[in-house]
Amino acid sequence: MRKFIKIFAAVTAIGCILSFLAVKAPFIFNNNLNKLGFSDDNRRAVKTNEMRALWVPFMSLELSAEDRSKSAFEDKFNKIMNTAISNDLNTLIVHIRPFCDALYKSDIFPTSHILTGKQGEKCDFDALKYMVTAAHSRGLYIHAWINPYRVTSDKSNFELSDKNPVHSLDSDSVLEWENGIYLNPSSYSVRELIINGVKEILNNYDVDGIHFDDYFYPTTAKAYDKSSYDNYLSTLDENGVPLTLNEWRTANVNMLISYVYKTVHSVKKEVVFGISPQGNVQNDLDMGADVYAWGSIPGYVDYLCPQIYTNDDNPYLPFKKTCKQWQKLVKLDNVKLYIGLALYKSGSDCDEGTWRKSQDDIARQIAYTRKLECDGFALYSYEYLSNKETEKEVAFMLETIRQSS
Repeated sequence: MRKFIKIFAAVTAIGCILSFLAVKAPFIFNNNLNKLGFSDDNRRAVKTNEMRALWVPFMSLELSAEDRSKSAFEDKFNKIMNTAISNDLNTLIVHIRPFCDALYKSDIFPTSHILTGKQGEKCDFDALKYMVTAAHSRGLYIHAWINPYRVTSDKSNFELSDKNPVHSLDSDSVLEWENGIYLNPSSYSVRELIINGVKEILNNYDVDGIHFDDYFYPTTAKAYDKSSYDNYLSTLDENGVPLTLNEWRTANVNMLISYVYKTVHSVKKEVVFGISPQGNVQNDLDMGADVYAWGSIPGYVDYLCPQIYTNDDNPYLPFKKTCKQWQKLVKLDNVKLYIGLALYKSGSDCDEGTWRKSQDDIARQIAYTRKLECDGFALYSYEYLSNKETEKEVAFMLETIRQSS
């Protein structure tokens, strides 16, 4: 009996030590587990009601010219999952349509150059199929991130495929601005294209969410879509009261958002539809993103995730004040509020150097979102979880995340 008690006490002590290391020294703990033969590939995401999301932009998925194989992509995505799980995150927001293209098998959009090096070139594997299956096997949720209107930007360094649907749209459905190409939100054909694209994803893949980011109208300039607005004005009779340009643009975006919401829930009721607008509410309104309606009128979104990419030292958009603004903006009980956090700014000279003043901004911001009883947070982005500049910030962040686990 004494021998049993001694063994039991020893096992209990080891368990306490491991538990302490898991919380207080996670990086040491994980490294030692790996040495003992416990691979990161076997770890599963922590179960929690709090959404702990990670944006995975297209740049993080791009394959090198040296190796564009299926195994290379799977290795890349496995590292992304391992990094997310080791930081106690539970949701990946994965960029699958950055430029009117597809990181999946599509009959509507051409294969993305991210996978093949050239837009429209055949890909020998289905990237999204693997990501969904792999993520779910590790206990991660996966949201399909779409840029609805962007075709190219001024920084794009690829050629559009002849298969890109932009070529089959009429001239009024495609707009150009500052060396970028965009789909026209006022076009019925554009709305149909985007909605059909969402349907295709839902019908073919078991994603947990559809996610739009903050790309709506790229400018407030009247010249951007003057012809389309003039056409709208010409349809009014002499007694009609025209919408202002901004009201008209907002109505165009709202029409798409409401149709997408309806489409998502008619195809798969369990899938959520969310939008990640800019943290600056006035900027959103100027760009046609009607965030007040989305947060207060049923039928638009299941969640909002504003990109509040500032800290409290920012004189124009202080973090806490902006969070409270968004908390008041979301009035519907069934619309979740997640806060987008700028991990990429940590330790940098961004915002006049305010991010160099401390190394626990993100940790304190997560704690504050919990104090406000927000529904979770999202980090931008994957690359900065393993970045030398953000190393200390990530350590403090992880300690805070685990305080509620």
